[in-house]
Amino acid sequence: MNARVVALMGAQWGLVTRRQAMRAGMAGHRIDSLVRSGTWVAVRRGVYAEAAYVAALTTHVQRRVLADRAVSLRIHGPHAMSHHSSAHLQQLDVLREQEPRTHIGRPGVAGSHVRDAVQYHLAPYASDQVVHVDGVPALDGARTSLDIAREHGYLHGLVAADSALRSGATRADLERAASAMTRWPHVSVVNDVVASASHLTDSIAESLGRDFVTELGYGVPQPQFGLTADGRTAWCDLRLGRHFFEVDSRLKLRLVSAGGFSVKDPEETLWEEKLRQDFVTGFKTGMSRLTWNDFFGRQRRMALERCRREYLDTCSRFGIDASDLAPFRPRHPKPRLVVRRGPVLPPWSP
Repeated sequence: MNARVVALMGAQWGLVTRRQAMRAGMAGHRIDSLVRSGTWVAVRRGVYAEAAYVAALTTHVQRRVLADRAVSLRIHGPHAMSHHSSAHLQQLDVLREQEPRTHIGRPGVAGSHVRDAVQYHLAPYASDQVVHVDGVPALDGARTSLDIAREHGYLHGLVAADSALRSGATRADLERAASAMTRWPHVSVVNDVVASASHLTDSIAESLGRDFVTELGYGVPQPQFGLTADGRTAWCDLRLGRHFFEVDSRLKLRLVSAGGFSVKDPEETLWEEKLRQDFVTGFKTGMSRLTWNDFFGRQRRMALERCRREYLDTCSRFGIDASDLAPFRPRHPKPRLVVRRGPVLPPWSP
């Protein structure tokens, strides 16, 4: 490759368009030869990347972001990534689309439509709702999460809105984005999401857990409830009366070196969790434990029945009044986990 093409790919996340490459002095037959030999691959029609770089992208989000950026390079007029394309670019936590697409907002587009796995959206947006991520325009987190709610429903929207709040958006940002949607389709879902979103959840699973516990029908659970005594402090994911709901994941036991969250031996992590549960239930409380599969399908129905039995058993043994726990509440809120994320795509080099 000539130096100018290398420079272009380095500035564009490993991508280059056919037009850019030819303007930089690369002959068309040379481009075709690189593709035929398997050195380059067409990420989109007329947009290329090195095959080795594409193969190095191991996650769904990385592959989606590269495809979305390739679409962006093909659009010459004003536009902004929206919906899941915007969420992936900004590293918001979202539930996966059943049919992944590139989502683009374009001012003046006459009607929403899908073409070549790209969905163009009619809904207008204000200039101050556009952020730039590594040079790519995208709708901000608040607007993105509410667009996802309108497109995919309440649960998708709740997960995205919780993540937007964790990432720095405010409730005022959500309300301001919703105010422009008064007469838009599915605005009732948007309003439900704005009313329910919380910055206190730490993950997708905790957002799903909050919705799950609410469905029990005994009230909205309080997230991140802490208890402290005898030099020990424990934080629980969700509290309803005197009953706690903990969302478990194998990743909490898996070592960081193996792609998990634990910095300790799994046996030690599990033992510490057993002691933590003993500490919490020592305050005359009950606890239910949930996993990802409990939130979906037939298993959700069974888990709801189980948790309802466990919650009512706690109520029969200890009542629902938790005012006696007030003296044991931590003086400060739970320290927030600061996740320092790098670029969503790994750096490209020739």
